[in-house]
Amino acid sequence: MSLGWYVNRLRNMSPGEVAHRVVEKRRKLSSKGRHESWARFAQQSDDIPRIPELNEVVLQASPAVREALDRTCSALLDGRFSALGVEWPKRPADALFPVEVWRLDPVSGLSWPGADAYCFDIAYRHETRLGDVKYVWEFNRLQFLQPLAAKLALDDDADARRAIEAAIESWHRAHPPFRGLVWNSGIELALRAISLLVVSSICGSHLSPDTIRRIREILAAHAFWLARFPSRFSSANNHLIAEAAGEYLLGVAMPDLAGADTMAAKARKTLETEIEKQIFPDGVPAEQSPTYGAFSIEFALLAALAARNLGEPFGPVFEARLIAFANWLAATSFNGIAPPLCDDDEGRVIAMGEPEPRYPASIANAAMAFFGTPSPVAASEPHLRDAIFGEAAAGEQSAASGLTTFPNGGYSIVNAVRFKLVMDHGPLGYLSIAAHGHADALSVLLSIDGEPVLVDPGTYLYHSGGAWRDWFRSTRAHNTLTIAGADQSIMSGAFNWSHKANALLVEASDTTLHAEHDGYAKRLGATHRRHVRVTEDGLRIEDEVSGKPQPVELVYQFAPGLDILVDGATATVSKDDTPIVVFTLPDAHFDIAIGEDRFDGGWVSPSFGAKVPAPRLSWRGKSDKPIVTEIRLVEQQGSRA
Repeated sequence: MSLGWYVNRLRNMSPGEVAHRVVEKRRKLSSKGRHESWARFAQQSDDIPRIPELNEVVLQASPAVREALDRTCSALLDGRFSALGVEWPKRPADALFPVEVWRLDPVSGLSWPGADAYCFDIAYRHETRLGDVKYVWEFNRLQFLQPLAAKLALDDDADARRAIEAAIESWHRAHPPFRGLVWNSGIELALRAISLLVVSSICGSHLSPDTIRRIREILAAHAFWLARFPSRFSSANNHLIAEAAGEYLLGVAMPDLAGADTMAAKARKTLETEIEKQIFPDGVPAEQSPTYGAFSIEFALLAALAARNLGEPFGPVFEARLIAFANWLAATSFNGIAPPLCDDDEGRVIAMGEPEPRYPASIANAAMAFFGTPSPVAASEPHLRDAIFGEAAAGEQSAASGLTTFPNGGYSIVNAVRFKLVMDHGPLGYLSIAAHGHADALSVLLSIDGEPVLVDPGTYLYHSGGAWRDWFRSTRAHNTLTIAGADQSIMSGAFNWSHKANALLVEASDTTLHAEHDGYAKRLGATHRRHVRVTEDGLRIEDEVSGKPQPVELVYQFAPGLDILVDGATATVSKDDTPIVVFTLPDAHFDIAIGEDRFDGGWVSPSFGAKVPAPRLSWRGKSDKPIVTEIRLVEQQGSRA
């Protein structure tokens, strides 16, 4: 671990957190040599761990869900697995889970440390040679066993049974407690524990006693680890929700575990508290990311399902937050797809092994189905979670014209007949390190006739991203103004910020938005103010910078598949050779880039690990007067609302 990483992290720690980290470090050192054997977690009981009634609801899966399960399981049983935009090497059907597969990075082709290394001795955050730790973690979440479990329960499929039992035997053999990369992150242990609980709940009666014994040992070791190393203080974001959900479900599904009742009660309280903290009253996730918000809610929903089936439903604030999230998601989405605001690592709780471009919508619909409320969000692809949580009835899905503001989370949406504009005037992120935030204050997103035009660039990569990780979080990558080439907020690590811009909505009406942020105030003596006004044929965006004149860059990042033709001070945007909108700026100081070999060369990340060319319009000038962008929609034959 680099000294710089520690210094930057310490800057964001309170005295209480420093003390907590010291205790945590002592515990990590003391576990070495003491907790590294399966014998330590041997089980007396052979009861099958069960989340109440999960098997029953899966047996009621619809034909569409069954078809999706068949498709997924066919690929898995053929030795094919893909995630995070990468295909793992195909394995023979009769040897799906060799021990070495658990350590493989499918991008680099190299293997990470396994049982030969104590987990906390592996400096994964700054490893550059082996690849991105996320790929190894993803496979070790064991989520590919969930559709196989459903297939086994529904069809008594012998191949699915053999695959599940082989995977669990191999994983158990490869990963003694506290040994290897898979034991060093609480969220990873929580996800894996939940996967195994889902598997044993759905199809446990079809599995051998030896397999159930191994599952119980793995779960007992995970429960011990989660209680010993909780995420607290600046780490208490979606990781804490994941850990609490894991502990609650472990306590419910394995009541014979020592301290299970106490663990479940404490975890339940944490979950209800954290959902109230991490989903604002207006529904915006505190981490500012639709996908991380959905991820957190999926953890909470599975725990809430277990609680309700036990006759102990979660409280009314929990319900209100989840319904509010669905309403926020509906307001910000384009054609049912949430914009990739801030980070997105494609984390799932219930997984099918297929891409899910409408994942947040799936979770919003699951929440509405769970509470028996019609959903304002467009339907998503059939999924195993539809069987688990139910399918929501369709509600009103066309937003009313005018302004909708989410004051807690800091988003305003302007709906007109042909376009939707989303403006960000919220916080950078959550807690002191704002781990998953992007420096995008006052950025705008625009769709025309339901199709995205101005977009967020996305995430691309985490640990292995290096300078690309920084670029996709930077101010210059977003649809806003940069002063003197500096980011509004200052990065101090791949998941840390040393200075955070504060944004403020100053004025809002059905036709006008006025917001500002102070990210440049201390360093450059400047405040960026943005005024957005609806005009007869489109929009007018005026950017104003206080203080002395300075060099500025105004960026508009367009969606992939659009074409830009520049003529003087105007840029005409077309799709399939049909003009759709014209941008006019003060003069012809344009730079248009599409997929060029540089960071600002016009790139968008549609999914984790992928980046594709997309037009980027950059205007450079001085801040000596307001910079006005006129956006005029081109009339279309048969335009739709």
